[in-house]
Amino acid sequence: MSDHFFAYLSRMKYIGRWSLMRNSMPENIQEHSHSTAVIAHALGVIRRDVMHIPCDPNECAAVALYHDCPEILTGDLPTPVKYHSPDIRGAYREIEELACRRLLETLPEELRGAYEPLLAGETQARVHDLVKAADKLSAYIKCIEERRAGNDEFLSAEKQTRALLEQSGLPEVRYFMEHFIPAFELTLDELGTIG
Repeated sequence: MSDHFFAYLSRMKYIGRWSLMRNSMPENIQEHSHSTAVIAHALGVIRRDVMHIPCDPNECAAVALYHDCPEILTGDLPTPVKYHSPDIRGAYREIEELACRRLLETLPEELRGAYEPLLAGETQARVHDLVKAADKLSAYIKCIEERRAGNDEFLSAEKQTRALLEQSGLPEVRYFMEHFIPAFELTLDELGTIG
């Protein structure tokens, strides 16, 4: 099973998100991971440059890029199922940890040390709060985009996700929400041209 790691990662594009919802624009976990990585990097920059708290934005981006890798083996479990009860959440966490270990086994031994911190190690724990917030911000942006496309299916998810973001207590999230989220309500013409 060694040397299959990147072939597995490539399959992220086949795993859809929001499976219980009607989507105007389907999203897969590869697209979501990219979005989350971009936002996590921004939150890291905000933490470092605005809040003046030591942070490595590149570390945030790398962890976010790999944050849904277990779903390569588990699929994307819908949020209402995943968080239905502490027992289900705990069992799913164990399955995710097993999936991470299985994925690490698909790397040559000499590369595992570089990827283990991204999938399940100390690095992941160090930036967990920002990556989790970036994951929620990415979901919130998806809800805004669906609403703007005329899809009312995401109205409740948008309201719930915004409430979670507002309760997060992270100043980086407040900054991102204040400075960047309003632009997602604009059309391309309203955004204007660059230059």
